[in-house]
Amino acid sequence: MTKQFHDVVLSDEALAQLFNEARSYNGWLDRPISDQQLEAIWDLAKMAPTSANMQPVRIVWVKSPERKEKLAECVMEGNKAKVLAAPVTAVIGYDIDFHEELPWLFPHTDAKSWFEGDEVGRQEGAFRNSTLQGAYLMLAARALGLDCGPMSGFDPDAVTAAFLADEPRHRVNFICSIGYGDPDSVFERSPRPDFDRFNRIV
Repeated sequence: MTKQFHDVVLSDEALAQLFNEARSYNGWLDRPISDQQLEAIWDLAKMAPTSANMQPVRIVWVKSPERKEKLAECVMEGNKAKVLAAPVTAVIGYDIDFHEELPWLFPHTDAKSWFEGDEVGRQEGAFRNSTLQGAYLMLAARALGLDCGPMSGFDPDAVTAAFLADEPRHRVNFICSIGYGDPDSVFERSPRPDFDRFNRIV
């Protein structure tokens, strides 16, 4: 009998690449990332679930030296070298007016009407679901043999103004450098809790 798709378990090697041996990198090897690789990351990440398929994430892939310099001006001192050295850093933002796209993204019902007139609710939903999508992006990059260095040490207003100003309803969530990580840039892995530490089954 053919094994059903949902019964397939990833190999230990795949789980190591995605989770168990994957690290957040602080330094990068001098290896470029192609636009095709970035498109491949998106093509995987977009398939993961968001509420009502709202897809609120909006990503600016910062690759050019000039724009990397601009992004480096927006981050804390300890993150400047990471941004400048990485082949690309993704500015992971979100669209507060994501509901305008719902007629084609979620055509099963009038989902747009759920969010009209409720900007606070849209802000909450956009932030939550774009955070999910940013995590999906990191797993997609790892699945494609790349490494990630997510960062929250930046001035959100400055990043929004520098990279999202053309879309006034867009806001930044976090940033994430992507490339081939330099093994010398990571320290020993920090502790991870056992199940019983932070979990309950009720």
